Amino acid sequence: MRRLVLFIPLLVFIGIGIFLWRGLQLDPTELPSALLNKPFPQFELSSLYDQEKTLNETDLTGEPALVNVWATWCPSCKQEHAQLNQIKAEGYKVIGINYKDDRQKAKIWLQNYHDPYALNVFDPEGGLGLDLGVYGAPETYVIDAAGVIRYKHVGVVDEKVWQQLKTIMDQLKSGQQVSMQ
Repeated sequence: MRRLVLFIPLLVFIGIGIFLWRGLQLDPTELPSALLNKPFPQFELSSLYDQEKTLNETDLTGEPALVNVWATWCPSCKQEHAQLNQIKAEGYKVIGINYKDDRQKAKIWLQNYHDPYALNVFDPEGGLGLDLGVYGAPETYVIDAAGVIRYKHVGVVDEKVWQQLKTIMDQLKSGQQVSMQ
């Protein structure tokens, strides 16, 4: 019996090793979202450019769009910014949510790197980000014309990711129902 007790640390170590090995197999960009196929959360926040102008979830409706959560403190946001400008140039609507940032720094940043956003929601406290389940910037959501979230991507939007998002956007533009899991 006493010898069996000696094997307990070994069994615990093996159990932890299996748990950690399993975690290495997961894709960190595939974080589940409880908001898929649900309306965009309600909010009332100011526009990044005009603090007197209040925006809400109805301002996001009318046509399919990408909703990009970004910040000046986020190095990955700078990395994806040129791609967002290209997406805008291709005629797709991109909406920004400036997340936990400084308004003046964000305005200067957009002047320096160009503004791909049709409108930009200023979320200084991160309340809207919390309602969206944001893990960190950048995160990008695809919403349909009615403002229903159809897809969530965590991480940088590069050309490869854009091709995937573009397929979803084109389906939504053509009126097809898209239901992503």
